[in-house]
Amino acid sequence: MVKRIAALLVSAAVLSAVVIGCNYENQAQKSDTDYGSRETGDPKTIGNKAFGTMSTNPNQHMNAFFEYSSKISNQVSSINGIASGLVFLTDKNAYVGLLLDWTAVGTRNSGGTLEQDNTGTTEGVYNHATGSNFTNNQRLAGPYNSYFTVNDYNNLSDELKQTIALKVRKMAPTVQEVHISANMELVNHFNEYAKIAWGGRSLMPSLDEFNNLVKYHFAGGTTMPKTISDPIVIPHRQERNRGQK
Repeated sequence: MVKRIAALLVSAAVLSAVVIGCNYENQAQKSDTDYGSRETGDPKTIGNKAFGTMSTNPNQHMNAFFEYSSKISNQVSSINGIASGLVFLTDKNAYVGLLLDWTAVGTRNSGGTLEQDNTGTTEGVYNHATGSNFTNNQRLAGPYNSYFTVNDYNNLSDELKQTIALKVRKMAPTVQEVHISANMELVNHFNEYAKIAWGGRSLMPSLDEFNNLVKYHFAGGTTMPKTISDPIVIPHRQERNRGQK
């Protein structure tokens, strides 16, 4: 009798552990901490695809205007796994530039070498390879001491892009397409446009440049955007000293 009761207790414990494990897995799949499970029935994969190319229009990226959306940018930035999101709306599309912070699982669709080397932070330098204390303070993203970028948007998790696109479409329901990238150069360009908007200036003088940028990154455009360069280099130590005054 005692053995039977013990066996029943063990069985109940195992069943409870299985149920708890399944519930935990289900909750993780529903949360914004897991973009990598890719299991059948995952709630992030249910429904129509909300991101990427939807139209055969060859002029889909010939936008008539573009504007920075601080509200949608803030909402995208609040998603777990995203350090910063920059969102621009046009007469046709929404464009999202991302920096990742690896606080969620599976934000990257496939493996490969990381694009950032942040080991210098443990040595008190900016560039671990050269030992330099100098940083480029114009570029939001860089190869050293930076949040993380992914060169090819196809290597971002589809679950992550779907989560972002649904949030964008909820706040901007008239957009035709939502294009999302964590490419370093695109993010740095988006940051420059955001600075213009933050300063209260019009983005329209940059429209042709913006259209060339998004066509290059999302539609195989041949006009390569200019590289964001920084004419003024400020040492980290000086930045820290100024902040202490």
